[in-house]
Amino acid sequence: MNANVGNTDRIVRIAAGLLILGLFFVLEGNARWVGLVGIVLIATGLVRWCPIYRLLGMSTEGPKSA
Repeated sequence: MNANVGNTDRIVRIAAGLLILGLFFVLEGNARWVGLVGIVLIATGLVRWCPIYRLLGMSTEGPKSA
């Protein structure tokens, strides 16, 4: 698994993931389960690998230094 999530993307994913995960504790009823999507964003930010980027052939990693 090669990293395909760059530093800026990583920070944005983790911050957005925490905000969305917070919805789990704020929303009522079935809508609160949408907050669990935040776990996916946090996980992809921490491991620096996104399966959707892989499928699309994308990367925000930047050029690799030799």
